[in-house]
Amino acid sequence: MIGNEGMNIVLIGYRGTGKTTVGMALAKRLGKAFCDTDDYIERKAKRPISDMVSTEGWAFFRAKEKEAIREVSSRKDCVIAAGGGAILDDENVENFKKNGIVVLLEATTQTIHERMQGDKRTDQQRPSLTGKDPYEEIEEVLEFRRPFYQRAMDFSVDTTSKSIDQVLDEIVRKLERKSQGHLS
Repeated sequence: MIGNEGMNIVLIGYRGTGKTTVGMALAKRLGKAFCDTDDYIERKAKRPISDMVSTEGWAFFRAKEKEAIREVSSRKDCVIAAGGGAILDDENVENFKKNGIVVLLEATTQTIHERMQGDKRTDQQRPSLTGKDPYEEIEEVLEFRRPFYQRAMDFSVDTTSKSIDQVLDEIVRKLERKSQGHLS
């Protein structure tokens, strides 16, 4: 099937693009373990990300994230859902790529906004990055991060208007092509 036995599959992308939902389903389909770096950080710290950011700031959280990524990236045969800003740090990207294929999940601003509005974890796990209107923040941060995502990814999948199964099928198809050397 897919020539990636032992390899991790790392899902990157903005908040609300489906990293956790797709990641859990992909792990199940491929028989791999699943790890969400944000959940991992919260479990280790025994408190929500929003609390870390509000009391210690984004730099503190990013340091915890780097430590978590170093740890989870050393595992084998996992699907890893990375925090949206993890790719801003070159060391994180290097750790992902050591034993992983990096898949960028994308969606339109409207889709991301709708998904975030419908996610009850948004306030607890997704503190504002800019303090601006949510729609405006999505557009601004996506524009800033786009080159980082492009540099980090091996390939991308647009999750807009697709079912989880459609997204999984596309990821698996691209993983197979990549393992055969047809995707760069």
